[in-house]
Amino acid sequence: MREVRRLADRIRHHGGTVRVLSMTFTDQAEEQAVIAEINAARDAEYAEVLQRLPELRHELADELARGNATYAEVEESDSDLQRFRGWLGKIAARDYFAAPAGHPARAAVEVAADELADFEEAALHADAPEPAPTADTPQLPAVDRP
Repeated sequence: MREVRRLADRIRHHGGTVRVLSMTFTDQAEEQAVIAEINAARDAEYAEVLQRLPELRHELADELARGNATYAEVEESDSDLQRFRGWLGKIAARDYFAAPAGHPARAAVEVAADELADFEEAALHADAPEPAPTADTPQLPAVDRP
């Protein structure tokens, strides 16, 4: 209820008009039907995330397979990942009844985050210069050439 009051205060602060009404269902079946409708709407949004996420994951895999693990690709993919996380956050803010597809969508984004971390590791190794030989590095014997 505190969140509802805060939202109402924000609306009033910005010059809007708001009324907060309490609602009680007299029929439990009707209440469950409303909850199911709300969850179905959130599930549809989560499904869209799940539908679009493989594109990011395939791009990472393709770039890695091509040997194109660069930090520029990491930054681009990280930006995409942050958009997905922001999108999930917006859906979650409306997910009042813990829609069933929420958990798989969040888990899929975290799998993509793990894959991006692996890609970033590959990019760092690809961009790292070869280490200079040290005194501990065995040297090949010199070969005299005529």
